[in-house]
Amino acid sequence: MHDERGLEDLVISAAQDAGGWLGALPVALVATSSEGTVVRWNHGAQELLGYTPPEVLGRHIADLLHPGADRSLGRTLWETAASGRGVMGTVTAWHRAGHPLELEIWACPVPDRRHGASAVLVFAADAHAARRIRGSSAVWDGLFARSPVGIGILDTQLRFLQVNPALEAMNGMAESAHVGRRLAELLPEVNAGEMEEAMRQVLDTGEPVLDRRRTGRTPADPDHDRVWACSYVRVEDPGGRPIGVIASLLDVTDQERDHTEAEAGRRRLALLNEASSRIGASLDLERTAQELADLAVPHLASAVTVDVLDSLARGNEPGMGLTGGVALRRLGRAPLTGSAVTQVLAPLGRTLTFPSTAPYTQALAARQPFLIAHLDAQAVASAARHTPRPAQLVEIGVHSFLMVPLIARGLVLGVATFYRTRPHGPFGSDDVTLASELAARAAIGIDNARLYHHEHETAVVLQRSMLPQHVTPPPGIEIAHRYLPASDVNEVGGDWYDVLPLSGGRAALLMGDVMGHGIAAAAVMGRLSATVRALARLDMPPAALLQHLEATLADLAEPMLATFLYVVCDPASGQCTVTRAGHPPPAVAEPDGTVYLVGTPPGAPLGVGGITFTTTEITLPPGSLLVLYTDGLIEARTRDIDERLGELTGLLTEPLQPLDQLCDSLIAHLVPASADDDIALLAARIGADSRLPPNGPAPGGPVRG
Repeated sequence: MHDERGLEDLVISAAQDAGGWLGALPVALVATSSEGTVVRWNHGAQELLGYTPPEVLGRHIADLLHPGADRSLGRTLWETAASGRGVMGTVTAWHRAGHPLELEIWACPVPDRRHGASAVLVFAADAHAARRIRGSSAVWDGLFARSPVGIGILDTQLRFLQVNPALEAMNGMAESAHVGRRLAELLPEVNAGEMEEAMRQVLDTGEPVLDRRRTGRTPADPDHDRVWACSYVRVEDPGGRPIGVIASLLDVTDQERDHTEAEAGRRRLALLNEASSRIGASLDLERTAQELADLAVPHLASAVTVDVLDSLARGNEPGMGLTGGVALRRLGRAPLTGSAVTQVLAPLGRTLTFPSTAPYTQALAARQPFLIAHLDAQAVASAARHTPRPAQLVEIGVHSFLMVPLIARGLVLGVATFYRTRPHGPFGSDDVTLASELAARAAIGIDNARLYHHEHETAVVLQRSMLPQHVTPPPGIEIAHRYLPASDVNEVGGDWYDVLPLSGGRAALLMGDVMGHGIAAAAVMGRLSATVRALARLDMPPAALLQHLEATLADLAEPMLATFLYVVCDPASGQCTVTRAGHPPPAVAEPDGTVYLVGTPPGAPLGVGGITFTTTEITLPPGSLLVLYTDGLIEARTRDIDERLGELTGLLTEPLQPLDQLCDSLIAHLVPASADDDIALLAARIGADSRLPPNGPAPGGPVRG
């Protein structure tokens, strides 16, 4: 039979190309004559039963059955096939190795035209393997049909071959609409190009692609975007050649939405945490407004402006009503440069006046956010009658607009305005909530800055009012003095100095520092200052005077401490009595250039209680300088106190210079641009010679306030 080899190749090739379980199952091909003699035994038969062709050719096919099997069944199957009918069944054959092997056989007649009888073509396979493959196929068929996961089978050209009902429902199309078409042709409103690229990668490499996201809209839900998690696996033939791709899809829209909302919530929380640490810490009105604008861009808006009531910006109290309109000062704007939106808007520092009917005024009066989610020409038509800016904003791409009033402690302080351009979407309810929380934090910072400014001014005015307004030293003593309040309201406090005339031409030079800050410290300072003046008029000894000051502090409702330096000078003799209560020591510069700190016991601050104060006597040559000061002059956060005292004494080596010039020089060299603490300075020339150069400016004028 010259065509037998071609028939075998054809059968094997057809089985492999068929795919599925038939292509994966080794099948033996056996042919018999009309008498049942084996005339063809292929390689598959040899592998299945172990016999080589010479061992079985010419033998009756029934001889291959197991010796203990019912041979009549085998003969009946063969005879039925030989009579012209196809049959299939299960028989037990005898393997050449000596063990039984259960086979499934399929037999069909092949007419023999020359002899008028039928030969038989028999296909045989391992029955156990066949049942296993059929079971796997049944599982796959059930999974494919009933799985809630969308499943599609595509060929190497990425054309659909088959889709399951779940994928039909996801895509909104029947299986017939899928078959033969590519994803890009079926669903143009999803990212099909990206998905097909992933499938080509799977075909090329054989490596699966997992959890690739498909997004967009399908006919199943044409009005909403959805998200699918897609995985792709290559399908291969028994030879390992790629024959297609299996795609599985799971709709994860709800999970993706929940994840997106959770991420947005975390970002909002992080932004609010940052706002708590950044906004308002400076206690400066302009800086606080700019901090809000900088923080909101780009996390919340494309551009932001912050406007504060003009009365507040000028240092006055906020107005009581908005019935007549409102004037706002622009104190914050972001981005400061490079933004088409902010170029259209009014610049920083500009005062803007709005009538009572304007959206700005309405937002402030209502104390509620004012939102235009979709800003367009129609939405700005009414405002465009008064100013061209709203129409210009629409033209440059602003599509969503939000205003939030700045309210703190029941007071309306201003308004923050947020603008969005693409790719940001319109403002929503979550954005309004976030903007309101940011505005509330900024409003507290702005109000704190207002209160700080008010308290700072009050403390400075109180402090200055309690300092001596006219210092008139007795003959023989020349005086110059300075007072600088701290730059921070929390540091303005109880520094003071005084010069008091005593009997016999003597004078008391004193310097004190209440250990506290703000208005309370300034008030205690005033009380101590008045007490010292009253006791000095009684010519009370220094140690006794300090004991009375100790009793004055003990009478206070809240405990307070104060350092104090009291020097009684006789200009005629140069005799001085120095008493310290925890205060820095006075410095002396003698006419010959000798400079030193007076070595007197430091004592303990007033208010500690139970302390005995001692005095130290020194004698100064005529024309000597005596310099009293508070710790604000010599203390620095990064410098050692002894080093700073050395700098002070080094600046006193020219004792004959005018006292005002000396005071200015000390402050210029020892104090930075903004003082961290109050500074009081008192310089006295004891036994002054009228021939010395006169002072420059009037004594007591502050260098800077």
